[in-house]
Amino acid sequence: MPPAVLPRVGIAIGDPAGVGPEIALKAALDERVTRICRPVLFGDRRAIAAHAAAAGIARQVETVALDHFRDEPLAIGQVRAAHGRAAVDAARAAIEAAMAGDVAAVVAAPQTELAIRQAGIEFDGYPSFVARCTGVPPDDAFLMICFDAMRIAHATLHVSLRRAIELVTPERVGRVVRAVHDTLRRIGIDAPRIAVGGLNPHAGEAGMFGEEDRAIIGPAVADARAAGIDADGPFGADTMFHKTGYDAFVVMFHDQGHIAAKLLAPNRSAGLTIGTPVLFSSVAHGSALDIAGQGRASAEAMVEAVARLVGGPSR
Repeated sequence: MPPAVLPRVGIAIGDPAGVGPEIALKAALDERVTRICRPVLFGDRRAIAAHAAAAGIARQVETVALDHFRDEPLAIGQVRAAHGRAAVDAARAAIEAAMAGDVAAVVAAPQTELAIRQAGIEFDGYPSFVARCTGVPPDDAFLMICFDAMRIAHATLHVSLRRAIELVTPERVGRVVRAVHDTLRRIGIDAPRIAVGGLNPHAGEAGMFGEEDRAIIGPAVADARAAGIDADGPFGADTMFHKTGYDAFVVMFHDQGHIAAKLLAPNRSAGLTIGTPVLFSSVAHGSALDIAGQGRASAEAMVEAVARLVGGPSR
């Protein structure tokens, strides 16, 4: 039989002044990546070449070349509007390639949100950005952080805690549970089990610490179960991750999931955007401007991000 054709995966290089191009190159050449897919970089050739030279990388990687800078210089390690615009352009080009069927999935290297803001571009994280690029309502896109065997999806993300509490409605909780269920099936888990966390301490402790858990989250879980989704909860968010037998966990706000990921897997977590037609993942760390262009950035999170889309966990 002929060998299976590996899927092409687009890798957007992120902020060209940060470690993004370096870790994109390193991941694209890593045997753990090349054995499961054909990586294709999306970004400016000058930025890729500059980081390759700094890291001592001589091997070539298939690239969709973009002209990010025109007459503007690349200033590695600096926050500039041109760098923010370049990161967004690379991600958008890769997403468009996925929508056209040219790549099977997209992985994005880290961006610098201040640089994107300086460029005057609306951006509050990759989930809503991917949603806008693919014609999906931003409220239907969510972030799921993945590391080791752990998957943690967030009902709310980059908003104040006060606003997050306002956004926790039965409809929103139901949407994120459905998005998790559909994504897990899409990546090969036929009968996913999902644990849903509470909003208040001890998931409200039968109403003693707040009513949201039994008035909002509990009914949303019940509706999901009635629709055929194997979901349980709400559970206290401080103990939920110790529960076994679940394929994913759903938390209500940013820190409930990010603290666990950044404590247990600070440089090797992948952020998977769910609820959109494009399989999209990104690293869960920043652009590390302080070590950019020095050839010493770890590509572990990028390898993990690719593997989550097309090959399961990298270890």
